[in-house]
Amino acid sequence: MSRLSSRVRSLTPSLTLAIAARTKALKAGGVDICNLSAGEPDFDTPAPIREAAKAALDRGETRYGPVAGQPLLRELIAQKLERDNGLVYSPEQILVTNGGKQAIFNAVMALVEPGDAVLIPSPYWLSYPEIVALAGGTSLFLPTTEGADFKITADQLEAAITPRTRLLVLNSPSNPTGMVYSRAELEALAAVILRHDLLVLSDEIYEKLVYDGTTHHSIGSFGPEIAARTITVGGFSKAFAMTGWRLGYLAAPPEIVKAAAAIQSHSTSNVALYSQAGAIAALQDERVAGEVQRMVATFAERRTAMYRALSRVPDITCAAAQGAFYLFADIAESGLDSTRFCEKLLEEGHVAAVPGIAFGSDAHIRLSYAADRTTILKGIERLGQFMAQRRAVRL
Repeated sequence: MSRLSSRVRSLTPSLTLAIAARTKALKAGGVDICNLSAGEPDFDTPAPIREAAKAALDRGETRYGPVAGQPLLRELIAQKLERDNGLVYSPEQILVTNGGKQAIFNAVMALVEPGDAVLIPSPYWLSYPEIVALAGGTSLFLPTTEGADFKITADQLEAAITPRTRLLVLNSPSNPTGMVYSRAELEALAAVILRHDLLVLSDEIYEKLVYDGTTHHSIGSFGPEIAARTITVGGFSKAFAMTGWRLGYLAAPPEIVKAAAAIQSHSTSNVALYSQAGAIAALQDERVAGEVQRMVATFAERRTAMYRALSRVPDITCAAAQGAFYLFADIAESGLDSTRFCEKLLEEGHVAAVPGIAFGSDAHIRLSYAADRTTILKGIERLGQFMAQRRAVRL
């Protein structure tokens, strides 16, 4: 007899982990794989951050700390949000979490009741609906198209709201599409949110990774009324190449932060103190800012290289991303669903990509340019050869 709970049995296994496992197995067997599936920067964490963590270990910072985070780090995050995002939060309105994922999990668990509806634009980051399901809520997806730059409109949001709607999840810049909402687009969405007294969870983990003069905007910065309904989620994983450090945060009205901290106190407690020492250096050390700028410039060059190469591949279309480090390519002309496409591309073409079905679109694949330029160009060349073979089969 199964002893597993229904909430666990309902979870969808991670396709990204399955692709990663098969990629590693092929590489271990000596196969040359172009890995374009990565969801993390391929850069080392900047040296000043590593040095700060080592110093913290040498000082013996290996014990329990405050559940909500070190006071100095919470203060620095509050200062960063006001300086960079126009968001006014006190340190007491900041919760330091084990990655941005825990910030989202804590917020959803604190706000969503069984039967509540959560609106999620599609394509979406694959963990959003799973977290909603664990909270007992229902995910209602708002489909977007490449022609609309994978963004929802205010009218679309308005039409989707019901008496059960509790929360809207926004992710800009987006994983997997790389799109970025403009200020005008966010202001239009904010007006609908206020009119219906909704809450909005704004996942801004990729905020520093924007290109071509694109500006990131935080929806919670548009006035006190929308700020009172916004949970802003951020972190150190992407911009500072700190994915393994597990450092995220949420900023929200006091009662939400208090509730989220209570949940964290009964799950993971505090983030490791030496990791927090690294985060403090990330926000304080001027040398880090220069390294982040160099990483962003490199990502911008890689994005251009991948997009130009991809544009020459027959039977594939792709929107020009403005942020993050992904392109979301339409592979419908291949005649394969996204899972089978990625399986065959890996086994036959030796290129690792992520099936779009993981993000809500079976006609797309996610390609990451968190890889060196040589790997990117070789991978897209192999993708082109694979598509040519598919076309020959169909003809």
